[in-house]
Amino acid sequence: MNDSLKTGGSSKKRSFLTNPKVVPYVFVAPFIIFFLIIYLYPFISTILMSFQRIDGPGNAQFIGTDNYRKLFNRNFTQALATTFRYAFWDVVVLTIIPLIFAVILNSGSVKFPAFFKSLYFIPALTSTIVVGIVFRLAFGSLPTAPANRVLALFGRQPKDWLMFADTGNFVLILLTLWRWMGVNIIYYISGLQAIPVDLYEAARIDGASPVQEFFHISLPGIRPVLIYVITITVLGGFSMFTESVALWAQNNPGGVGRTIVGYMYLMGFYKSNMGMASAVGLVLLGLVLAVNMLQLLAMGFFRKED
Repeated sequence: MNDSLKTGGSSKKRSFLTNPKVVPYVFVAPFIIFFLIIYLYPFISTILMSFQRIDGPGNAQFIGTDNYRKLFNRNFTQALATTFRYAFWDVVVLTIIPLIFAVILNSGSVKFPAFFKSLYFIPALTSTIVVGIVFRLAFGSLPTAPANRVLALFGRQPKDWLMFADTGNFVLILLTLWRWMGVNIIYYISGLQAIPVDLYEAARIDGASPVQEFFHISLPGIRPVLIYVITITVLGGFSMFTESVALWAQNNPGGVGRTIVGYMYLMGFYKSNMGMASAVGLVLLGLVLAVNMLQLLAMGFFRKED
């Protein structure tokens, strides 16, 4: 009888663990716990902190919307303008140039395409800090800096590249392009290789030119990949921080290279104003969501397929 009770109890346990209504929750439980601890709790805490003045651990005072009223000062608007300018050119450059290279590599006209794919992807594996130091030296203010030596070949005066917004933004975009172009090339090639070859063969029989094939077959065929690349590039543009720190370090004259994330870091860790930093983070979240929603709507992401 005891054996039967043990068997019955174990069968009940087994039936509970193998219950189709229970098993899915067991599998998703780690993700739910991770999401609650790592994402939801910090997000709710950030919202609360944005309405507080925090003078130290356990010393917080609700001050209403004062942080948001004080937010739009000259330094923040400058960081906002720098971020928007960088994000715009980041999207333009990292969308178009890798697409051109991907089409060329996928066309079959390039020998050893695997070698070039690896060559373009290697910069993504390098340390951002190391890359920033190299670019800071290459675009230094001295006449002997490599970039100024190139200008001297064309009879131009040396520039102090990182001291001004336009040239500093150019160096920042160049660094981003060099580092992330290979990743986007791989994305595009994966999308291009998923397009049926029959479509290209039919187009060539009809007398279509390579340009017509690109705009009528390749571009529509990689639309999901294109949407994904633009979306992650927008996110990367607005959340850029490490590249700016690597280029300017502590020598950021007039906040030329300071982005919104950099301003948030400055307020939170240098000025110990975690309430203001939380408000900056929430404003940044709203901006990213708004820009991405507009981009997805413009590209027809929510449009029903026929």
